[in-house]
Amino acid sequence: MSILVLAEHHDGALAGATAHVVAAAQQIGGDIDVLVAGENVAAIAEAAAKLDGVSKVRVADNAAYAHLLAEPTAALLAELAGDYSHVLAAASTTGKNVLPRVAALKDVAQISEIIAVESPDTFKRPIYAGNAIATVQSEDALKVITVRSTGFDAVAEGGSAAIEAVDFVADNAQSTFLKEELAQSDRPELGAAKVVISGGRGMGNGENFKLLDGIADKLGAAIGASRAAVDAGFVPNDMQVGQTGKIVAPELYIAVGISGAIQHLAGMKDSKVIVAINKDEEAPIFQVADYGLVADLFQALPELEQRL
Repeated sequence: MSILVLAEHHDGALAGATAHVVAAAQQIGGDIDVLVAGENVAAIAEAAAKLDGVSKVRVADNAAYAHLLAEPTAALLAELAGDYSHVLAAASTTGKNVLPRVAALKDVAQISEIIAVESPDTFKRPIYAGNAIATVQSEDALKVITVRSTGFDAVAEGGSAAIEAVDFVADNAQSTFLKEELAQSDRPELGAAKVVISGGRGMGNGENFKLLDGIADKLGAAIGASRAAVDAGFVPNDMQVGQTGKIVAPELYIAVGISGAIQHLAGMKDSKVIVAINKDEEAPIFQVADYGLVADLFQALPELEQRL
């Protein structure tokens, strides 16, 4: 049994999610190879080779794979898939874009967003916004799987896997990269931050989100938001935490003015410690919170920042 993990990388660095996917691959068992596809990715390949449990790093370094466009990346994975029993990627924008195409090209079903491995062919995944956990068994010869990174602890570094080049160059006449517009921030990336403080509809307006800045600065936290706050136009949608936003599992999650709708809880309930600040003591968020403060956030936040 052998597993191929698609490495995710951004701005010339290996993404932390890859280490979580390798951890899932270890639970499946067998030899683990990591595929690094992109342009000028030698440094990323070296970082991937250091991950514990990785047997080999396969490098497809070609302009065709720049920006990890779905069509050429999926074609590359489909070409290599014959050597493997499982193909895994993070349940990120990239993984969700590429792996369904791989499954279609190989005529197999995809298993999405697994959070646990029962056996090499049986996995657990959340359904109904996390209210139920489905156990899914696949009889396909090739298992194509996206992994919810919050479900697995990242592997450590300490490996020294071999690195080999992949010669296959996918032909891509279907898509062209034009440009990307990235949000710039000095704060940690929301999906990887150890501390997250999020605001909801209770913040009142976008201007009031500045009340979170001082606390975030002192805690080294990323700032998120509920869907209600995003839909109301308070903040941009790249800050959204929840079922249709980003799935986070930080060491500390602080929910401010968030009622705790099921869709939001699905995106953060795996956090190690959850703190809720809400003036409504009946808010559902208190059912999952480790610490709850029933208070007016406009009074509580300045005091909290001062105490910190």
